[in-house]
Amino acid sequence: MSPLTVFLILIVSITALVIVYLTKQFQEENIFYSNNNQIRNTNSISKKIEKEKIVAETLNGRFAMIGLIAAAGAYITTGQIIPGFI
Repeated sequence: MSPLTVFLILIVSITALVIVYLTKQFQEENIFYSNNNQIRNTNSISKKIEKEKIVAETLNGRFAMIGLIAAAGAYITTGQIIPGFI
């Protein structure tokens, strides 16, 4: 096997592990927010926030960080942000 093939297999397996981990986190947070669906602010006034919005924003932030790490890794290894394009 060439070193590139080994590298690609490594990257794909790490990505799969991250997706499995984030999926489990998503399920746990969904259960947590379904049980505690009200958040109180400093004035003690109840404010209902939909659990899907909170979980979606958290997940969106995590995937954005993965994208930034991927862009930095591509730039470090190839010198280009999108390998193959100028």
